[in-house]
Amino acid sequence: MHTRLTDSTERRAHGFLLALPAIFWLGIFFLLPLLIVLGVSFLSRGSGGIPAVLPFTLQNYTYVLDTYNEVIVRSVWIALITTLICLLVGYPLAFFIRTRERDWVKQFALFLVILPFWTNFLVRTYSWRTILGPEGIINSALLDIGLLTEPLPMLNNQFAVIIGMVYAYIPFMTLPIYATVSKFDFRFLEAAHDLGANDWSAFWRVILPMTLPGVIAGCILVFIPSVGTFVISDLLGGPQDQMIGNWINTLYQGSGAHLPRGAALSIIMMLLLMFALLIYVFFGEKEGKR
Repeated sequence: MHTRLTDSTERRAHGFLLALPAIFWLGIFFLLPLLIVLGVSFLSRGSGGIPAVLPFTLQNYTYVLDTYNEVIVRSVWIALITTLICLLVGYPLAFFIRTRERDWVKQFALFLVILPFWTNFLVRTYSWRTILGPEGIINSALLDIGLLTEPLPMLNNQFAVIIGMVYAYIPFMTLPIYATVSKFDFRFLEAAHDLGANDWSAFWRVILPMTLPGVIAGCILVFIPSVGTFVISDLLGGPQDQMIGNWINTLYQGSGAHLPRGAALSIIMMLLLMFALLIYVFFGEKEGKR
């Protein structure tokens, strides 16, 4: 008995030593900066080259929640719409790739899904300005064939932001769902049909529950970067479409910089993301118990 306890203690000690570099890295480059941002969010605005000074105050959070509540709601709303569109596109796309009989077709389809990652994110976002602009590909084609008499306003608005975000984050939805669908046994679907279920009932009672872990993972992977996006809303959106990331950038630099308020808005955004992660953990535990 004593030998077993000794072996177990040694394994835990060895495991801790192996994890020590990762713990050190996360502590220095993740936890410490987070604590610094949290501390700055309670300070007052400085002057003379000092961005933040004592005394501590809660006015930064009060000001941010009163002034940027519309921005916060807009960011969450756009992120939810982006997540929903990515789900509606990515779910059938994952099944389409999974049901291809030839392996080279599956590999080529996955290659096309991953291909955007080979291009710089900024370049891909700028390309949508060319596509959606007044003299872009879509407007030019519609004007040339006579369907329009003037260009459609498809740029510098919320529509352009959502299009750009869906294009950027659709692989984050498709790949987790595909990983789950690739393990799906279609004999369950045949059994459901044999028991009298129609296609719709079989989907809701068999396919969706068994692929739900991939759906939840994909939704979280899309929602989290969508809330904090900065480049897409800056390049494709207008002044009325700025999101949390844009205002954090404004509060951190420029003539009107207010570091404590920027830190407070950053903490609020991180709390939103932590809430999304808690939802993922909650549903993940429920799926694991089934």
